[in-house]
Amino acid sequence: MQRRFKQTTTLQERLAREAEAARARATAMPSGKERDALLRKARQAETASRIDQWLSSPGSRPPK
Repeated sequence: MQRRFKQTTTLQERLAREAEAARARATAMPSGKERDALLRKARQAETASRIDQWLSSPGSRPPK
C-alpha cells in the first residue's frame, strides 16, 4: 500500500524554500565542490519553479 501525504504548501513555495535554503548554506561555505553543488541545486529548484508556473498558467502551450 502506498502512503500519500496531503501537501500543506504549494510546489512553488516548497521549491522557493529549497532554493533559498541551498543558497544560504552555499554562502556560508568556502569555494569548492560542495558549494557548487548547493548552488546548482538552488538553480534547479528555481528552474523547476518556473517550469511549474509555465505549465500551470492558463493557455500554456508546449514550445515549438
